Amino acid sequence: MTARVPAARTALVTGGTRGIGRAVAAGLVAAGLDVALLGRDAVTARDAAAALAASATTVPDGARTVLGLGADVTDRAAVDRAVAAATARLGSVDLLVNAAGLVDAEVPLWEADPDEWWDVLETNVRGPFHLAHAVVPGMLARGGGRVVDLASGASTHEMDGASAYNASKTALARLGANLHVTGFDRGLRTFEVAPGVVRTDMTASMRMHADRTEWTPVERTVEMVLAIARGDLDAWSGCFVRVTTDSPASLRAAQERGAPGPVGRRLRPVPWGDDDPLR
Repeated sequence: MTARVPAARTALVTGGTRGIGRAVAAGLVAAGLDVALLGRDAVTARDAAAALAASATTVPDGARTVLGLGADVTDRAAVDRAVAAATARLGSVDLLVNAAGLVDAEVPLWEADPDEWWDVLETNVRGPFHLAHAVVPGMLARGGGRVVDLASGASTHEMDGASAYNASKTALARLGANLHVTGFDRGLRTFEVAPGVVRTDMTASMRMHADRTEWTPVERTVEMVLAIARGDLDAWSGCFVRVTTDSPASLRAAQERGAPGPVGRRLRPVPWGDDDPLR
């Protein structure tokens, strides 16, 4: 039986200066973790870290270490330097949360701007690759760790427009599943967490959400990541979960019923029927 991976004590959150990434970083600090947050601009990252550190004084056993680091996730050298700095200061990175992301214009592929299209792929796929490439070896050397990718419903179905976002989130889910298959026996746990439609600068700019009046509370994503950090949901490593329908409690209950199973919540072709040989 695979040994239990200890609860995370430290975390690195990309896209941690605003939106969902910042909310997750704040939740981890409040839960008692030491956190490094990554943003493209070093000054903004340091300011965000200082604000979170100040809020951490309300934690019962004292303030936490909160580190702000500047790095473009598409720049491998910058990522390597940031991870080295985070590890030196925090002692380890037990939990990696890939929250940095971009979306492209909601137009057909043949009308897309090629440079913008590739920028989205670079940020949403190459970025998480760089982070995992830099962080996971240390996790494995210590006996394990956890990686959370902010996924999307776009990774499970076709979209009309925003083809780069659609392709990148699908690729990200496959990347996380690959990490799970390759690293699980060595203590690596990976999770694709879709936050629903949270009101952020990105979603507010999207035409498909122009008339939206109901938004998914970001607290649901924070709750899910905290449960993952504690190790409560390790049975769901390699799987896709969506906070609009899933909660830590519902996933634990499903686990007691035998979920997720060998292929549950993983990307697979949809069979045409019971006689489809791809079933």
